[in-house]
Amino acid sequence: MHLIKEYFTTMPDSHRLLILIGSFFLFWYIENIKFVTGNYNKLKHFSVNSFFVIAALPVQVCLGLAILKVTDFNLIHQSGLVHLSWFVKNNAIGFQCLVAFIALDFLEYVYHVSMHKFKRLWMIHLVHHSDEVVDVSTTLREHPLETFIRLTYLLLFLYLTGTEYWMLMLRQAIQIVSNVFSHANLRLPDRLGKILGYIFITPNLHHVHHHYEQPYTNKNYGDVFSIWDRLFGTYANLEKEKIIFGVDTFQEIGSQTKIVTLLKIPFWKYRPAVRK
Repeated sequence: MHLIKEYFTTMPDSHRLLILIGSFFLFWYIENIKFVTGNYNKLKHFSVNSFFVIAALPVQVCLGLAILKVTDFNLIHQSGLVHLSWFVKNNAIGFQCLVAFIALDFLEYVYHVSMHKFKRLWMIHLVHHSDEVVDVSTTLREHPLETFIRLTYLLLFLYLTGTEYWMLMLRQAIQIVSNVFSHANLRLPDRLGKILGYIFITPNLHHVHHHYEQPYTNKNYGDVFSIWDRLFGTYANLEKEKIIFGVDTFQEIGSQTKIVTLLKIPFWKYRPAVRK
């Protein structure tokens, strides 16, 4: 565990970028072979979604520096959940990392639920859900306002949990692969998907979350683990033949493909979902 701690303490940004790019193109290649949706221009779709990486870069840099400050504070002052006396006394860094990972995953679930339940937050998050084809590039489709909100939440979560920098880097390495995988334009075999879905968020489960109508849009909020959805009654399953991506109240005017329109969506008037 100490070797893992040492590596992720000194992990260069280039390694994180390599994990993102590597997992992205691995699942990009797999979904070209075993896709759910095939009748779309994949490169054009990627070009629209990848725009948001550039648009959110200033937010990522500024709040990334703030995240460094918070994790340094946690290390210096030994504050937060993972620095409870038992962990420190027993030098239980493995348990500290596990507690940090699970706690942050639960808090990511809380964050995701809040983005759906509050009207203005939903309008910001809607940019992500407006994608009418879900594939690996949908992972990148996040309005800069949501990037700001998500990282602000993360600052609070890091402080509450006491997560140190290396713990965060380890979690993000796993989280990146998990998020790219769960958005991939593919489905696991039903039996394998069911088994993995008891614990983890899979494409089979996350595609349900991207279904265009209620109540499914408000199901399967989990980040890495699906256990929170099962515990709090937000778990759902839906056959792949019935899944239609997008949001039923915002499917006009090509909002899923026009960058200028996508940037404006958070400022549109809220439209309540029509429950079927």
